[in-house]
Amino acid sequence: MARPTIILFDIDGTLVLTGGAGRRAMERACGVLLGDPRACAAFTMAGMTDRAIVRRACQAAGKADHPELLDQMIDAYLAVLPDELARSTAFRILAGGHSLITKLSTYRHIAVGLGTGNVRRGAAHKLGHAGLWSATTFGGFGCDAEDRGTLIRRGAERGAAQLGMPLADCRVIVVGDTLFDIQAAASNQFLCVAVATGGATAVDLTTGGADYVATSLEDPGILEFLLL
Repeated sequence: MARPTIILFDIDGTLVLTGGAGRRAMERACGVLLGDPRACAAFTMAGMTDRAIVRRACQAAGKADHPELLDQMIDAYLAVLPDELARSTAFRILAGGHSLITKLSTYRHIAVGLGTGNVRRGAAHKLGHAGLWSATTFGGFGCDAEDRGTLIRRGAERGAAQLGMPLADCRVIVVGDTLFDIQAAASNQFLCVAVATGGATAVDLTTGGADYVATSLEDPGILEFLLL
């Protein structure tokens, strides 16, 4: 009997590239609420949760990062994200993701979800724009926790509930493109498949401790690894 398996996909750099739409939406939020649209320009957002991004932007702008302001920042970001996605000329769905998720979804012992730093509404906007939102039914999101390891575990718990199994009896695999994905998986003793479709190279991801590294989700070895 196949072991129950939960697979959590990252979004940005793994399933889609927004062509900078997310950053531009965040810059607009910074301009409105912090008076400094460049507050998030000094750091990379790759692998960060939305709440961690707005917290760091507040600090860069010299503002106290109190919870109310962080909530307002995320709301302001979400309000303009659909507009930025619609205007993005470089938005694209990364090769292999849709077909891989479709294949995995045919297996009764596998639950396919998301493990992303995006808050749920942001994830819905991005994957909805790509026509992929309905392909997953659960996940761990940036609104579950600011710490990526914690939100990944929350996604795994939801996947276990969908399978009707204790989490301890499930094999959990995180699929992502950054060292943060690898670290989040390792902090929970989960496996990680890493793809060099974001900013990190295959060497970076291998050195970072990923259990399987590929150049893209089209790599047939990924499906074989996930079905072991």
